[in-house]
Amino acid sequence: MAQELLEQWEQEHRYRKRVGKWAVVISFLGIALTLFHIYTAVFGTLPSQQQRGFHIGLGLGILFLLFPGKTADKQGGRATPALFGLLGAIGAGLFLSGEIGWPVAAAFAGCLLLFWRGRQKATDHASIPWNDVALAFLALLAGFYHVFFYQELAARTGAYQQTDIAVACLGVMLVLEAARRIVGVPIVIVASLALVYAYAGPYMPGLFSHRGFAVERILTHSFLSTEGILGIPIGISATFIYLFLFFGVVLNRTGIGQFFNDLAFSLTGRLVGGPAKAAVISSALQGTVSGSSVANTVGSGVFTIPLMRKAGYKPEFAAAVEASASTGGQLMPPIMGAAAFLMIEFTGMPYGQIALAALIPAILYFAGIYVAIHLESKRLGIMGLPREQLPRVRELIRKRGYLFLPLLVIIAILGTGQTPMKAALMGIAAAFVVSFFHRDTRLGWKDILGILEEGARTALAVIAACAAAGIIVGVVTLTGLGLKAAGGIIALAGGALILTMVLTMVTSLILGMGLPTTANYVITATMAAPALQELGVPVIAAHMFVFYFGIVADITPPVALAAYAGAGLANANPFRTGVLATKIGVAAFLVPYLFVLSPELVLVDATPAGAALAICTAIVGMIGVSSGLFGYLAGPSAMWERTICFVGGVCLVHPGWVTDLIGVGALAAVWLIQKKRAGVAEREIVGA
Repeated sequence: MAQELLEQWEQEHRYRKRVGKWAVVISFLGIALTLFHIYTAVFGTLPSQQQRGFHIGLGLGILFLLFPGKTADKQGGRATPALFGLLGAIGAGLFLSGEIGWPVAAAFAGCLLLFWRGRQKATDHASIPWNDVALAFLALLAGFYHVFFYQELAARTGAYQQTDIAVACLGVMLVLEAARRIVGVPIVIVASLALVYAYAGPYMPGLFSHRGFAVERILTHSFLSTEGILGIPIGISATFIYLFLFFGVVLNRTGIGQFFNDLAFSLTGRLVGGPAKAAVISSALQGTVSGSSVANTVGSGVFTIPLMRKAGYKPEFAAAVEASASTGGQLMPPIMGAAAFLMIEFTGMPYGQIALAALIPAILYFAGIYVAIHLESKRLGIMGLPREQLPRVRELIRKRGYLFLPLLVIIAILGTGQTPMKAALMGIAAAFVVSFFHRDTRLGWKDILGILEEGARTALAVIAACAAAGIIVGVVTLTGLGLKAAGGIIALAGGALILTMVLTMVTSLILGMGLPTTANYVITATMAAPALQELGVPVIAAHMFVFYFGIVADITPPVALAAYAGAGLANANPFRTGVLATKIGVAAFLVPYLFVLSPELVLVDATPAGAALAICTAIVGMIGVSSGLFGYLAGPSAMWERTICFVGGVCLVHPGWVTDLIGVGALAAVWLIQKKRAGVAEREIVGA
């Protein structure tokens, strides 16, 4: 059932299960890609275009062999044929008007025909159709063009030949189709609109107008320069991200997921609402090695959701708890999902500093979920599990505590200021060593080869998303759209910081409904985060703000993929699960405002006293907001008490002595009233 849910809600899991004789080729390419990244991590990376060209060429080559074109239509619906038709009409018009020559037109038309034929093929055959083999070969050709002709391309910058332009067209088209197959149609539409915008600048209104660029300039900028597809996103993917994804694959082979579940239940299982609280702790721990909200939800939820239902929680609430906690896994250092590594380039900060800055907000996020679960459990009267049914912490640490070693290695290396690449490499080495500590996880040669191949397969979605996001970033830099968008947001908000944050939040949530976190962050970091920075928000706070809201889109209706995956495990109503996940994860909507208004929370100009005060008021504020949403503080709340608690909690979110005193006073008043009411009720029961 877990695999079925992953295939339903995550496109990257809809790969061919039967590939016939091509299995050897796919394994060879996957192993080669992983070994390439390990080799360059040890002996030094190649020049940028060569490193990134090898990465994207092999990655897309494997992708076209594994992912059929037809399967992607399950999410795209009628959008895919409409998109192909529109692209074909645009290409024909450009050729007839003389905007593009015949080599570019031939590359464009050939790709479209192969894409369209891929849509017509069934997905249950035991081999790979010739058109996908052709696309895989073309992807290798386009990527390796940078590897073999690196010096020639550098010498021809600005004076490209027709062959260069045709390969650039080929590269752009292949990236769009690869993203459609493994990420989804929305990112293809956004990237395609970006390309159209680069051409149609003179016809755009007001703020969005620019001089426009020739098609050949757009294509070469998008694929042959280091500002488009081979720009920052794919550059980080070709170095840090791939290694950390492979680290997660190796570490999961040691059984760390089950260890995290057992440890979480041993710590919290006997408390009020123990099964739900254990799900929070488990997801926080698993988030340190997992970058996917849906995969984390399904991986943990198979175990935690049935236990929560058995304890007395409704299916929707059990699924919502797992979804909101699993989504927060991407926020938990030291490994925070692929998008976090992109902050290195966008902020200019070392990853160790970024991870450290993310620690307090992540703790506040999970504290908010923990508080919400505690209050709802008290309201429902759900207690913990008997101690004898739970594993013992001391025994777990004694028998399997060594599984923490790879994570501790990464934390130690990042803490000394060394590069993320070295941290990932040493973490991988430690994980391999740890796998030999137990007979069940000991690796043979076949296991090692399988892990090397799985590392490549795990990275395919990130490669496609980063490449497609690179198209968008390339257009933004080419046209100057980033500065215009930032200025437009500030103008629309009238220069007010709070309103600018609200508009930025809405933008991130809307993009998050159709784009993966990685692409969402790249776009908002380019266009929305600068608006916050212009209003005086510290760089790390501005980028963490858009990063947070890109992630919580996974639990925000109407498109809440993590919540819908959890609902599938619990046989619950998906939309109601999404609404409950939003209520439980309300901290995710408050914490970004907190660290923008109180930068001490991301360690900007932080003093121990200031940071401690900000943390305390934040936690009390989240108690107030959760109490207002779930209707319980010291006892069941009337509607007017819920309103006071909610308003008091929001007051505590805003920094300042006056608002803090108002918030604390409001919550204290409701708490005293409810305690007095409970005392009166108890005396009446005793008297009766």
